[in-house]
Amino acid sequence: MTASVAKDEDLIRMYLSTQKNKYFETLYQRYANKVFRRCYSLTKCSAKAEDFTHDIFLRVHSNLNNFKERSTFSTWLYSISYNYCMDQIRQGNRLPTVTIDEELAQLIADESETDNREEQLQVLTLAIQTITAEEIKLIQLKYEQDLDIKEIAERYNLKDSAVKMRLKRTRDKIRDQYTYRLNL
Repeated sequence: MTASVAKDEDLIRMYLSTQKNKYFETLYQRYANKVFRRCYSLTKCSAKAEDFTHDIFLRVHSNLNNFKERSTFSTWLYSISYNYCMDQIRQGNRLPTVTIDEELAQLIADESETDNREEQLQVLTLAIQTITAEEIKLIQLKYEQDLDIKEIAERYNLKDSAVKMRLKRTRDKIRDQYTYRLNL
């Protein structure tokens, strides 16, 4: 049986048993335009519809073994398409987007990025100066020397939980001081 005339379900079984991409390619060729049209009808944007179509087929490819033949493949695919598009639309509605001219965006990023990083480093330096030498040593062992909790606990003759708590308190103290000083 050639892939171009095989039923969808047969193509899926052949793909799953052999992992030969030609079977999946046949499914893609059969349905890509239909999925694109479904996505376009929901988004009214060809760029989004094209992106969504690719994302949907990636999902289908990775979840093809979950197809249980309770419905036809086309019904299963359209259900995935609809649900994916609606999820993306809902997510897009929650996250407002603003378009900015590319040159303006680049100019703003270049100027403010350097200034912002310098200010953040200065504030972080001041925040770190508020912790004790013992706390600094603990942070250095964990993050600079990359020691795990057990090694630090053995070195200080402490329990693991005590080391974790001291690290947490130190991080919290630094974060609080950083946030406080940043907002001054």
